[in-house]
Amino acid sequence: MKEKSKAQKMALSGVLIGISVIFGTFSIPIGAAKISPIQHFVNVVGAITLGPVYALMNAFVTSLIRNFMGTGSLLAFPGSMVGALLAGILYKKFRKPGIAVIGEIIGTGILGALLAYPIATMVLGKQVAVFVYVVPFISSCSVGAIIAYFFIKVPVIKKILVDNEFQVKGEATNNIDKI
Repeated sequence: MKEKSKAQKMALSGVLIGISVIFGTFSIPIGAAKISPIQHFVNVVGAITLGPVYALMNAFVTSLIRNFMGTGSLLAFPGSMVGALLAGILYKKFRKPGIAVIGEIIGTGILGALLAYPIATMVLGKQVAVFVYVVPFISSCSVGAIIAYFFIKVPVIKKILVDNEFQVKGEATNNIDKI
C-alpha cells in the first residue's frame, strides 16, 4: 500500500470518526425508543470505503472518545465494533452495499446486542434478560445502515468514495487501493 493511500484512508477515518462523535449525540424519538443511527451510518460507509479493519478501528475510537466525553455507553463497544467488522468483511467478500447493510444489522443488532449482555450484567451491574438489547440495537442500526445504503448509491458519492476516483490536474486517478 502506498503512503498516500494510507494517508487518505486515515483522513477519511478521521472525518468519519468526527461525524460519529459530533452527530452521535442526536437521536430520533420513535415511540418509546430513541434511535441513534449515526454510528451505524458511519459503520456502513466506513466498511464500504475503507474495509473491515478501518471500520473496526473507527468504531472503537468513536466509542472510546464518546465514553471519555461522557456521551457514550460501554455498550457501544460491542455493538458498534461487531457491526462494523461484519459489514466490512461481508462487503469485502461480496462487493454489494446491501450485504454490508445486512452485516451491520446482524453484527450490531444481534451479535453486538448479545455481547452487550455480559457487559451490562458484570460491568454495569444491571440485571437484564439476555435478549433485552436486541430490539433497540436492531432498531437503531437498521435506520443508520439503510440511510448509508442510499447515501452510497448517490452517483457523486459513489464515484468519490466507492470507485475512488479523484480529479488531480484534470486526470482521473485511482488514489486509494480498492478494498
